[in-house]
Amino acid sequence: MSDIDIRIEGRAGRITLKRPDALNALTYDMVRAIEAALDDWLTADIDLLLFDADGDRAFCSGGDIADMYTAGTTGDFAYGQQFWRDEYRMNAKLFEFPKPVVSFLQGFTMGGGVGVGCHGSHRIVGDTSQIAMPECGIGLIPDVGGSLMLGHAPGHVGEYLGTTAYRMGPGDAIFAGFADYYIPQEVWSDLKDTLVKTGDYTEVDKAAHPAPSSPLAGMQPLIDHFFDGNDLAGVIRDLKREDSEFTKDTLKRLSRNAPLAMECTMNVTRRLRSAQSIRQALDLEYRYTFRALEQGDFIEGIRAAIIDKDRAPKWRHASAEEVAAIDISNMLRPLGKDALIWD
Repeated sequence: MSDIDIRIEGRAGRITLKRPDALNALTYDMVRAIEAALDDWLTADIDLLLFDADGDRAFCSGGDIADMYTAGTTGDFAYGQQFWRDEYRMNAKLFEFPKPVVSFLQGFTMGGGVGVGCHGSHRIVGDTSQIAMPECGIGLIPDVGGSLMLGHAPGHVGEYLGTTAYRMGPGDAIFAGFADYYIPQEVWSDLKDTLVKTGDYTEVDKAAHPAPSSPLAGMQPLIDHFFDGNDLAGVIRDLKREDSEFTKDTLKRLSRNAPLAMECTMNVTRRLRSAQSIRQALDLEYRYTFRALEQGDFIEGIRAAIIDKDRAPKWRHASAEEVAAIDISNMLRPLGKDALIWD
């Protein structure tokens, strides 16, 4: 497959994303190919997995969702549901893979890219790295297991990241738990060669440098203060009571995103505080994404951001105050016979 290169080299199983012109966005076929490789390599004679991507701009900017939109506008919700079901199963297998998984995260790593690049044991960032969960901007919640990392982020940083789509630089990503190592990108090629030749994951530790400073860490006291409320509507009320650079910037970020998705993101992030299994996170995420095409704002979010590009979505709820508890419950209640299946 020209979009992805899957092979065994030396002591490593290697997966390279090869759609640089599309910021290495994941197609459905790429998702299935990664899952097949993970299954095959459970018993292969390799010492580690190595993920990287072509191009300087992105490791992976997310999922290629144009086909979901096209199907959804005709009333066909099954394609999107199948895509997410298979993608989440792949995410779980990657998170649970029994050998070290090394990922090199240059440029944008967002949405579905987090599900491929940020579930490994050795997640490497460099100076160009920008990691984010921007799903609320298209009417979804942070998914692909990203909600688990949001739930485990320091203090209330997870709620902030999930609702604002804040882009984390290398220091931020390490602080928030989305990455492990800062390594200057000029040595990445040599490090990959060493890992392939030796299969020795401790070479990553040897190459690591101290993490850069994290603006996000400096913001945590303010984040914890304002995002301590029970729901997003309360957070917004508190932000509006103060006039500061932080409150103005945060309100601007929140104003771009779907109120229902943000309220559900707050709910899911808090539910996952003590979760230890990625499957708990993926199950919750799938409850939302399963319903997102028909009951949520996903189709409108894609229209405004990608199809018409008018950046003027007409969300189902005009504000967070209009999102009732029953609206959240309707998106996150168990799916019964439609629940995520792991086999």
